[in-house]
Amino acid sequence: MPSFGEQSETAEAWERFPAIERLPGDQIALTFDDGPDEDATPAVLDALEEAGIKATFFVVGEQLMRHHAIARRAALAGHELALHGFSHRRHTELIPPDARDEIPRGMGAFEAVTGSKPRFFRPPYGQFSEHSYKACEAMGLQPVYWSAWGLDWEDIGPDRIADLVVRDLGPGAVVVLHDSPRYADRPSAQATAQAIPAIAAAAADQGLKWATLTQVLGSE
Repeated sequence: MPSFGEQSETAEAWERFPAIERLPGDQIALTFDDGPDEDATPAVLDALEEAGIKATFFVVGEQLMRHHAIARRAALAGHELALHGFSHRRHTELIPPDARDEIPRGMGAFEAVTGSKPRFFRPPYGQFSEHSYKACEAMGLQPVYWSAWGLDWEDIGPDRIADLVVRDLGPGAVVVLHDSPRYADRPSAQATAQAIPAIAAAAADQGLKWATLTQVLGSE
């Protein structure tokens, strides 16, 4: 688990650079970062179809260019595509020009592959810099964080992932999971796909309804 210091640092950063953490009303959103990836995104899409869930995928530009067919499959299935930057570098460690450039580079890849512009942006590691936050605003993107996670960037099993997500489920929850292991310390993201049925069942037991971010927040 992240240390107390890391959690405190994140809380301070989120206060400085505000973004969506929870949704209004009773609906909840399932979001995925770091893909698309042939390792687990197809399995995630299969699990979502079986569970009847429409999700929001925060895609990485360099991944999108490698696996555009998988991204198109997600869009055709009714899932929402959003932006996670171009190269998944930590914005707080970049020099200002590189931090500013991450978002427009990602936007360019997104438009080239999908033919559309994203509405939402989530920074890698949930951390903006002053320069990337300003770039996000300048490009008209709505920043998004989360309120529940599965710690699935670590090499843990599906039961543990599901337990962590379910712990923080509730009306308005924004859940973040990861459909790629490319930027994490685990060999595969298959455990994330395997956790989806248990997460879906727990949400159903609580009477919670899944939706994409745009379905909850409305179109611009």
